[in-house]
Amino acid sequence: MFRLQPPIPDEYTSTPADILDRRVDDAREQLGKRLVILGHHYQREEVIRHADARGDSFGLSRFAADQHEAEFVVFCGVHFMAESADILTAPHQQVLLPDLNAGCSMADMADIDGVEQIWDELAQVTDIEAVVPITYMNSAAALKAFVGRNGGAVCTSSNARSILTWALGLAAAESSAQPPARDGRGEKVLFFPDQHLGRNTAFQLGFGDGDMRVVNPRLRLGGLDEKDVKSSTMLLWKGHCSVHQRFSTGHVDAFRQEHPQGIVIVHPECSHDVVEVADQVGSTDYIIKAVEAAPTGSVIAVGTEIHLVDRLATEHAGSKTVVSLDPLVCPCSTMFRIDLPHLAWVLEGLLVGEVRNRIVVDDATSADARVALERMLAIA
Repeated sequence: MFRLQPPIPDEYTSTPADILDRRVDDAREQLGKRLVILGHHYQREEVIRHADARGDSFGLSRFAADQHEAEFVVFCGVHFMAESADILTAPHQQVLLPDLNAGCSMADMADIDGVEQIWDELAQVTDIEAVVPITYMNSAAALKAFVGRNGGAVCTSSNARSILTWALGLAAAESSAQPPARDGRGEKVLFFPDQHLGRNTAFQLGFGDGDMRVVNPRLRLGGLDEKDVKSSTMLLWKGHCSVHQRFSTGHVDAFRQEHPQGIVIVHPECSHDVVEVADQVGSTDYIIKAVEAAPTGSVIAVGTEIHLVDRLATEHAGSKTVVSLDPLVCPCSTMFRIDLPHLAWVLEGLLVGEVRNRIVVDDATSADARVALERMLAIA
């Protein structure tokens, strides 16, 4: 998705960080309870230190919605996160994104035009009423609205298993060797935009490779034929996280050669071969708790964004060693766009009555997207 962030004044980019810190603190003090600053786990330390709350995208959006006195919500994250906050917050609250170019490459791999086209093509070869669309939280508001209108739901990396269980009407199999039992809610799932979260969750539920097909939005019917569509249960959009796809089994092997007793923890956005050989797999919040729970003296390799890894390393210094699974590190280049100068620029705009970089989701899209989000909460 194309966005354009005009250059901010040189005054901000040339001012030393310590002075900008004081200016941000001064703006926060003047705005008081009218302002809340949200910091995603993957943000730079220079930004996260000014956040009123830090967490994952959905948790932060819900936090903002509970801050009823806050007129301004400054979301230090990426575009889809600010959209979710605008959907969930009250009409009197305005959501701001410090840099409009802070997007998400994964979210941008699925757009509403492409999803609707694939949906229409699927309807030509299968019973579309039996296909349940599920979108990952890391997606545009328009896609959340699409699944809301079409009987689907949003999922997070924490609750994807519960959401897919609901979508397919799964019941527990009598043994692990049996495929999941079904009650007929849905025969198939169209899962977007991250194929890896969908695949890893499907394997957890007992499905195999033969039950899954990758949908390439650049090709008619996703590059599949009618037989592929009808014989599959999971239709996985060809999307991925540029950070988590970097991790490889070679990284795991190298870490274990150096630290035979070490612990490998990865995010479920990693490819399935990496997930298979990791010691633990889970969402960002899961990773934080897993590091906290690890025995004193542990050496832990974490497969996720480097700013969170560095923060965990600092917080546990002296008791545990936390390193990135990829020794070349792996910053999220779009999340990295949110920096101290942009934060100061947005806040000082508010002091002079300028609301800069407001993110607005139209009422119709918000209503449908809220259906999908509320459905998720009811299920999970």
